[in-house]
Amino acid sequence: MMKRVSSASSPRSSSMASTIKAYLVPLILFFGAIFYQVVVIPNSFPPSHYDVLQIRKYSSIEEVREAYEKLSSKWNSGVEVPVTHDFIKIQYAYELLTNPSWKKNYDIFGIDEHLDVLEKAKEQFAGRRFLAVDLPLLDSSGTEDHHHNVITAKDFESLFQDTKPLLIQLFSSGSKRCLQFFDAWKRITSLLDGVANTASVNLEELQLVAYLAEKKPTGRPFFRNRIPSLVAFPPGCKRVECLVRYDGELTVDAVTDWFATNILGLPRIFYHSKESLGPKFLATVSPNKVKVILFSRTGERASPFVRQAAKIYWSDASFAFVLWREEESSFWFNAFEVETAPAVVFLKDPGVKPVVYHGAINNSQFSSIMEQNKKMELPQLRSTTSMDLGCDPRGYSCAGHDTSTWYCAILAGRHGPELNKMRETVRRVQETLSRDIESSALDSDQSMEPASVALRNKRLTFAWLDGEAEKRYCFFYLNHESSYDTCGPRRDLTDVPRLFIVRYKRNASEEIVKPEKKQKTIWDSLQDQDLDPASQLVAKYNGSDDIQEIKKWISQIIRDGDSRDLPHYRTKTPDLVTEDSKPIWSKGAQSFPSTSTMKQGVRGFITKIYDLTGDPRIGPMLLLGALLSFGTIWLKRSQPTQQADQPESNRLESNQLESHEPSQPSYKDETKARWRARARKATNEGRSPSITDDEPKDAYQMPFSDSDSD
Repeated sequence: MMKRVSSASSPRSSSMASTIKAYLVPLILFFGAIFYQVVVIPNSFPPSHYDVLQIRKYSSIEEVREAYEKLSSKWNSGVEVPVTHDFIKIQYAYELLTNPSWKKNYDIFGIDEHLDVLEKAKEQFAGRRFLAVDLPLLDSSGTEDHHHNVITAKDFESLFQDTKPLLIQLFSSGSKRCLQFFDAWKRITSLLDGVANTASVNLEELQLVAYLAEKKPTGRPFFRNRIPSLVAFPPGCKRVECLVRYDGELTVDAVTDWFATNILGLPRIFYHSKESLGPKFLATVSPNKVKVILFSRTGERASPFVRQAAKIYWSDASFAFVLWREEESSFWFNAFEVETAPAVVFLKDPGVKPVVYHGAINNSQFSSIMEQNKKMELPQLRSTTSMDLGCDPRGYSCAGHDTSTWYCAILAGRHGPELNKMRETVRRVQETLSRDIESSALDSDQSMEPASVALRNKRLTFAWLDGEAEKRYCFFYLNHESSYDTCGPRRDLTDVPRLFIVRYKRNASEEIVKPEKKQKTIWDSLQDQDLDPASQLVAKYNGSDDIQEIKKWISQIIRDGDSRDLPHYRTKTPDLVTEDSKPIWSKGAQSFPSTSTMKQGVRGFITKIYDLTGDPRIGPMLLLGALLSFGTIWLKRSQPTQQADQPESNRLESNQLESHEPSQPSYKDETKARWRARARKATNEGRSPSITDDEPKDAYQMPFSDSDSD
């Protein structure tokens, strides 16, 4: 008896399992819809302040007052004693909805910036009677409009006339939070002056604010991080799809750093202490760059215009910040002659006195002093400066294209104390030649006149060369057995800087009228193309480090080069080492996404998913999907198969007939067979018959007589 029950229940349980499996998707959608409507929607749409007062949404201020008076009359008459928690919520709703500015922000954008006051009051008066609550809960005094640079919808398009980025503050004149941010906003606008455009938009400009605000899935504008809200249009962005929203702390330092880094793409300038400034900044900066040190008392990050200057002058200068401490004032005075902060220090060539500017500076002042101090006194000869210095046989003199003969005095050597000492000597030679032009020294010493006049006319330039980095270029001009002490990698402790001068000469007549010369071979044409347009003559200095002796030698070289018919030759000068046209941090930022950018992308994706969960249309859509899928599955399962409707005897007879009948090939099989036969025939055409063929060529079946067949 027990065996019969178990055998009967087994098919029933399997049938139940198959039914549940078939309707699994509709069940999941149905329970998802129930969970969404019961749990998610109430959390996404909590009761409004209108619900607390038991009135319809968007009621007028008069209706709000009437509802509040109706409730308070019950409390005053003693008919009903409210719970303190409920009383605080009612009082808060009344005060919020009777303020025109607060009510408008709440109705249109859902802004309720006083929730912290509500929560604080609930904690403060918990367990006490409602009469002990201090009224009013909200303070509406001191919320007058103090904002500047306010624009309207008509002025919005005019902000995109230039290519500068744009930072916009969305504020409300009745918001205390916006009033507290007013001083910080003024400071931010002053720091961004000249770098970006700034503007403020009042929430009264409903159309413009709705365009700039975030949108819920239902299309309602809102502010995720309350107001004031900051939005930025990067350079070249003129549509709301590409604007960037700020979601950080509302401080001057945080906002300016975000804007300078994420919107402008400017490099950060790091702070250094007294101990780290030397090994981590001064020793690591390229010797061809001016070192700019800014002293600050506050420790704030570099302002955007300073960071923009670091980006503009990255090939000429490197920047660092130092936090000023009074106990270290004597150290900084002895090192750089800095008396107090704020101050800016420019460190140039070895032996040059630091250039110090004391006091606060603005954007235009900083740009002016950067232009004055961006270059070294003795510039380095590099691939990016050779043309500007006139030290390139493929270029022209600094005096202009009409100058046919000019000179370049080059000091070559490896980095070290010897090179720094010689750089200081050559710089003093250049400095004294410049002073000789202005003074009457040339009248007493005519031997210095050619060099001084050539320097004044820009036919003579001075530069220094990194012999280790530019070894091919260095060996080309100093082709001597002792050149290894100057050019190439360091082999021993010997470093000998060498000074040489190159005379460049262009033949203007050859450039204007180029005779058509028939090339005999391809090699001749390639050889003519490789030659530099200016001929060169190199003279090496082998004297002492005395400044007067070097000046006389340079003057003698220039005098001979201008007056005598000296031999010259045209050749192919090795190229200087190519330098990057963009800084490493700029290329890295473009090639690889930063960690902050990736975090913002992930945060934005999660935010979108969270916003979609608050869409009230999702619950009905899930329920509709459950009903449709349930109906589809039920129709498929309720339709009986043709074989299932036949009696048992008819099914047996049909199965027996099918087993005796030969299987008929389908149309698809016949088509495949015809294609195979056609392909086989095409491949066998023209082939001689073979014994291995299934059916030899010209073969036929011989008929048999009837007698044999019987």
